[in-house]
Amino acid sequence: MRMHIALPTLITFLVYLAAMIAVGLVTYRMTSNLSDYVLGGRSLGPGVAALSAGASDMSGWLLLGLPGTIYGARMSKAWIAIGLTIGAYLNWQFVARRLRIYTEVANDSITVPDFLHNRFEDRTRLLRVFSALVILVFFAFYTSAGMVAGAKLFEASFGLNYYAALWGGGAVIVSYTFLGGFLAVAWTDFVQGIIMFFALLIAPALAVTTQGGWSETVAQVGAVDLSYNNIMSGMSLFSIISLAAWGLGYFGQPHIIVRFMAMRDHRDVPTARLIGIAWMVISLFGAIAVGYTGIAYFADNPLPDHEKVFILMATALANPWIAGFLLAAILAAIMSTISSQLLVSSSALAEDIYKAFVRPRASETELVWVGRIGVLVIAVIALLIAGNPDSKVLDLVAYAWSGFGAAFGPVVLFSLFWRRTTQWGALAGMLVGAITVIVWKQLSGGIFQMYEIVPGFILCSLVLVLVSLVTRPSESVLASFDAAAARWRRVTN
Repeated sequence: MRMHIALPTLITFLVYLAAMIAVGLVTYRMTSNLSDYVLGGRSLGPGVAALSAGASDMSGWLLLGLPGTIYGARMSKAWIAIGLTIGAYLNWQFVARRLRIYTEVANDSITVPDFLHNRFEDRTRLLRVFSALVILVFFAFYTSAGMVAGAKLFEASFGLNYYAALWGGGAVIVSYTFLGGFLAVAWTDFVQGIIMFFALLIAPALAVTTQGGWSETVAQVGAVDLSYNNIMSGMSLFSIISLAAWGLGYFGQPHIIVRFMAMRDHRDVPTARLIGIAWMVISLFGAIAVGYTGIAYFADNPLPDHEKVFILMATALANPWIAGFLLAAILAAIMSTISSQLLVSSSALAEDIYKAFVRPRASETELVWVGRIGVLVIAVIALLIAGNPDSKVLDLVAYAWSGFGAAFGPVVLFSLFWRRTTQWGALAGMLVGAITVIVWKQLSGGIFQMYEIVPGFILCSLVLVLVSLVTRPSESVLASFDAAAARWRRVTN
């Protein structure tokens, strides 16, 4: 289903794109070394950190994937949102401040692989290499999900060919990430988070008004299928755990936890947590409402591609200027996450592979340019993966999310909270977590219907503990942990 877009909508959309590229040009002048490029010089305030984390987390799946699965399946898929909310809160509550403190103690680490390398004083450098490889592999799929979402947006809105939409949208997103690095990404995320928030309030409100009110909307949805009004319809304990287990992924998402590392002060964490969780709860509710109201709105003309429900609803219900804003919100969600993922991937290439193994004495300027080239290379790989127009945004996100959650989640948690964790335990756990996700994804039926993050997270944790118990951390590693713990106790007492 394609439409002819009105001129005011096109103008609004293009103004937004120009503004995002302008941010990249401005922050280009503020980026002088690798720490600036990948961590923004640890300068983020609580509001920017919170919305940047939220916007980079939610991506195009919030406005396309989640509404699409609610529209196409049933309200039971809302268990994903419940699990995510719990996981995000626990991540802010228990990981954010401690990680911010520990990364400074651990030789001022600026990336996740850098932190793990310094935390365990890994002279073999295996932790750094493997964690960088996990980032590159799973972010290729995660970034491709955003590229697919962008292509669907341009295809449905402007009537473009899927491949032209894919490569054109990719070029815009890559441009400001290439130029401005972390500061460009963080500040555009802040703006994009605000846009997404209001769009997810406006779109379902318009739909409910058009249907004659909330009661009438519920009645019309029930007329299509009564199960759409029941969050427990078709659910078992097994399926609830599988959906809610999305929340486990938060502890291991590099593009999210790097926001904790980039905050200007650990004392800003409580304020950032309040802002971030409030934004998230309202945004998730809005996304669910879009899919739900779409069932009633499109009852007489069901959509073949469920993930376009927000796009088609926005252009059908809103005046051209508001429609432009709503479409820009979809692009904002897509751009915020892709840019974050490209940046984390490029930092893994520059800091954890190029500097560590190719040119240890490379200058800061050289490393920044290696990072920029990495953005281009990774973007091209993601675009090639996204070349199938039948790809589903939620499926690609789910795979990458589980990969990071299972490989990094337990490792990050045990690194921060268990003094006895060893480098060999962390490495073995990470390997088992990543391999479990890859293998589990290829199997089907019975227990293999469980979301792969669950077995991956459990097996990673078990292996990490067992291997750590049969190996020993060095005295200096223990002293570093104690120093970080002492700082933590001082700020919490």
